[in-house]
Amino acid sequence: MKKHLALLAVSLLCVSCAPVANTTPAASTSKPTASAPVSLSANSGPQAPGGTVPATIGITWDQASKAKAVEVAGKAMADFARPTVGDKQWANDLARWLTPQATADYSAVDPANIPVSRVTGPATLAVDEANGFGVMAAVPTNAGTYTVQLLRTGKDAPWKVNRLTPPSS
Repeated sequence: MKKHLALLAVSLLCVSCAPVANTTPAASTSKPTASAPVSLSANSGPQAPGGTVPATIGITWDQASKAKAVEVAGKAMADFARPTVGDKQWANDLARWLTPQATADYSAVDPANIPVSRVTGPATLAVDEANGFGVMAAVPTNAGTYTVQLLRTGKDAPWKVNRLTPPSS
């Protein structure tokens, strides 16, 4: 029995030390060809050499778009900043301003844990003129300035809040 175990151990040791066969295909000498147009990075720069950047990504900014984004940011923050409201009422009121993902994210929040109780001034936007689909708004509150990320899916689509970020400590 000991002899069989010793042979098995030696066999396994030899198998584990044996070289592995090369299973990678041989290198091709042909040049790759692009199968899709160049995609753009988050800063609207080309991710691959030779790409071009459009003047805007689909939606141009106008004063009405900016005014609506400021309005939605302020109203969403006002609905968020109500720690004394019951959790179901708070979540339902806030949900009208939120993206589907944000609705799911904030549905488990207990408003009693929110440190802010009122908005203290109008929202201001940090607009990227090359991106009409999203904007960041700064909303002053009694707990500091919150950053509100707003998104929309088209020029006539409503602004929706994707994230409310508290001031950094």
